[in-house]
Amino acid sequence: MADGWRPPESFARLDHDRAARRGYPEAVYCEGKTPEQVRAIAARLRGHGLGGGAALFTRAGPEHARAVAAELPDARHDPGARLLVWPPEPPEPSGGRVAVLAAGTSDLPVAREAELTARHLGRACELAVDVGVAGLHRVLGLLDTLRAARAIVVAAGMDGALASVVAGLVPAPVVAVPTSVGYGAAFGGLAPLLSMLNACAPGVAVVNIDNGYGAGHLAAQIAAPR
Repeated sequence: MADGWRPPESFARLDHDRAARRGYPEAVYCEGKTPEQVRAIAARLRGHGLGGGAALFTRAGPEHARAVAAELPDARHDPGARLLVWPPEPPEPSGGRVAVLAAGTSDLPVAREAELTARHLGRACELAVDVGVAGLHRVLGLLDTLRAARAIVVAAGMDGALASVVAGLVPAPVVAVPTSVGYGAAFGGLAPLLSMLNACAPGVAVVNIDNGYGAGHLAAQIAAPR
């Protein structure tokens, strides 16, 4: 461990009982934390256990990934989603299916974060990429899959219209994730955020810009075993 290491209690109070209280363990948001802090948290999770479920390290850069691997060498790392998961294998799926849509390939990192989150929280998932409204036939070709899902995550930048379109076609609730993809007037995701909040179709819930973890978590809760 690097010089100057301090125990995690000096900068983080891990919520080891969250899995028992809520059914899902606490996630570790890495952005803004030093690699040494993330490594100390990983060591504490390894020593204490999770109380059930998977440990998710979100918004993890390369140095965070190396720090986690030093303590949890079998952790799964998805660089595109900036996510690490430990244990590396998802649990046996239960509950309903979650469908995750990325409007464009540029939205894939956020969609992938949502997919992996829902999968490691115990849901079967299907991911479809590049199905934005500029080619509506691509969405219509997925109708059987979408209508079989218990919850649907839509990650979209630009105008963010895909969430409203999908919600008008399916019975399941739609979790909309505005992404920071788009030209200047998209304002780093603000334009799709406002579009999604103003969705004409009912049944759309909106999470924060680029918050794939929050979207995947909410979808997993919606699709949990009844």
